[in-house]
Amino acid sequence: MTMEPIRVLIVDDHQLMVEGLKSLLEDEEDIAFVAGANSMAEALSFLNSNTIDVILMDINMPDGSGIEATEKIKILYPAVKVIALTMHDDISIITKMVKAGASGYILKRTNMNEVIDALRTVHNNGRYLSSNTQQIIMDNIGTPSSISDDKEESKPSLSSREIEVLSLIAKEYNNEQIAETLFISERTVEAHRRNIFIKTKTKSIVGLIKYAISKGLIKIDQENK
Repeated sequence: MTMEPIRVLIVDDHQLMVEGLKSLLEDEEDIAFVAGANSMAEALSFLNSNTIDVILMDINMPDGSGIEATEKIKILYPAVKVIALTMHDDISIITKMVKAGASGYILKRTNMNEVIDALRTVHNNGRYLSSNTQQIIMDNIGTPSSISDDKEESKPSLSSREIEVLSLIAKEYNNEQIAETLFISERTVEAHRRNIFIKTKTKSIVGLIKYAISKGLIKIDQENK
């Protein structure tokens, strides 16, 4: 009995990427490229009338984000598996994509043969993280060893979003880059920055980073990435 091939939809706003992946998948007998979609709306419309097993999903979309698209797809079509295929290597994006329902995460700089392995693994109800994605996760696990109980107690009450913004400030991201990474507006980023400075009682980026490290709000390796 012949097994049905894994039916794949590629969602990426770069048509050249879609064509390249199509060429890669066509060499595999057990995988079938069904279609490509260049936007979230196009992908959702296609799923409304076609059966797909696994989606290769980019994060950046002209009409939304791959994270948002994944959340909607998992609600509307829970049997469909999603694998992120993206340039984004920030731990916060990886975490959000997995929480949205993605079964895999692959960086585009990965050897594309990993895409084939990921499709087969995820189709068989497994999870797949490319080797470089695994390294990013490992690099971000743990808490600063220098945090004492006193420092823990004296931390300012920053929200989880403010901590994310602070972490990106430490990486020298500007407001535009922070907004793009966290999928929020630049105005929202500015509001978070103001609140962070007020809560930490600092007046400059240098002062803020020194304070954040001393209180264990960010890790030193995050600062130097």
